[in-house]
Amino acid sequence: MTVLGLGQQAADDDLKALLARELERVRSRSLGLTTDVLEVDELLAQHSRLMSPLVWDLAHVGNYEELWLVRAAAGIEAMRPELDDIYDAFEHPRAERPTLPLLQPSEAQSYISTVRSKVLDSLDRMSLDPANPLLDKGFVYSMVVQHEHMHDETMLATHQLRRGAAVLHDVPPAAAPRDAAALPAEVLVPAGTFTMGTSDDGWAYDNERPAHDLHLPAFYIDTAPVANRAYLSFVEAGGYDDPRWWSTAGWAWRTESGKRSPAFWLREGGEWLRRRFGRVEPLPPDQPVQHVCFHEAAAYARWAGRRLPTEPEWEKAASWDPVARHKRRYPWGDDDPTPAHANLGQRHHQPAPVGSFPAGASAYGARQLVGDVWEWTSSGFERYPGFRPFPYPEYSEVFFGGDYRVLRGGSWATDRTAVRTTFRNWDHPIRRQIFAGFRCARDAAPGEGA
Repeated sequence: MTVLGLGQQAADDDLKALLARELERVRSRSLGLTTDVLEVDELLAQHSRLMSPLVWDLAHVGNYEELWLVRAAAGIEAMRPELDDIYDAFEHPRAERPTLPLLQPSEAQSYISTVRSKVLDSLDRMSLDPANPLLDKGFVYSMVVQHEHMHDETMLATHQLRRGAAVLHDVPPAAAPRDAAALPAEVLVPAGTFTMGTSDDGWAYDNERPAHDLHLPAFYIDTAPVANRAYLSFVEAGGYDDPRWWSTAGWAWRTESGKRSPAFWLREGGEWLRRRFGRVEPLPPDQPVQHVCFHEAAAYARWAGRRLPTEPEWEKAASWDPVARHKRRYPWGDDDPTPAHANLGQRHHQPAPVGSFPAGASAYGARQLVGDVWEWTSSGFERYPGFRPFPYPEYSEVFFGGDYRVLRGGSWATDRTAVRTTFRNWDHPIRRQIFAGFRCARDAAPGEGA
């Protein structure tokens, strides 16, 4: 074997070890949200028609793993082909999943454990062939890891909707940043061309590809997400009762739903409270507002004399280094996230105060672009120029168009594997159970940032 070949083998072995660790880490998280904390009846129950029974999610991630890592990658014969239809998210909407012949929790746990054993055994022997797009840089394994983490965040949303006693361990909130009061309300992003998306990130999904250059006029974007304190001013000023601030679709949603505040907010005895994973507590004024839908975010922005950022504006503010003319994988650079950079991975079970994480600031000075809350943008979910579906059209292509709106940046519940600055999330503009907030933007005046 040549020296180059030995070097490549060592690199492949390191990558396989990383993938194995990530597979084990996400599984520990999945069990910690299901069989480790809830009884059988709670796992089988549908806590909201918006969500699946938690046991469906648990078996689904195992079935997805079997499809892609046991069958497609390793070429091993199907273990439980009769499960494919039951756990196909496109065949069965969430509202009807409780009526399916779901695996019982003990069966689901046994099934996903057997799948995982086959995956880890075959990974040792796998050739991460760069000529095979599924295996190049371990793409299909990273896809499965991210898929399970996404379902873990969905399961956390189910826990938030669940009624009953708290079962998740309460984690102390992050401390407020010392310099928050001195931060500017917004930062200027000068006009210019930047690179949108990516063509070479081995963990990136098809909708993040390919990289392409865009020119944007100068704009301002908030230094931090909108806080509960600021959003409460909108609520108490009658913002939910004034159609001037709402789009036609937004006002229709507001009047039909009857909503007057973000999801899980309560007002008792003149005090604003929130319900969080079975606990009722005072509303923390300095945390980013969360559990607001797109229509609420857009209405607040109009009331404040501003607007939501477009998706390209958000990505430029988060990723572009104007001095080095370099695309950053994270706002602070290319180094992996640490607790000093962002609030991720369920570390606090809630957002950190606005203005936190100076080490995680972007080149323009904006903070908390990663973690804390998903941020609504004004953009619909559309394909990039040169888009090609891979490895299956149902991941992205079938969702392009329609009324979907793009969210960026991840939340406190999102894992670090899915918060690169090119990662795109999307949802219907009425969704509030997700851990979503927003920040505002505005056009720069002529001559500013030229």
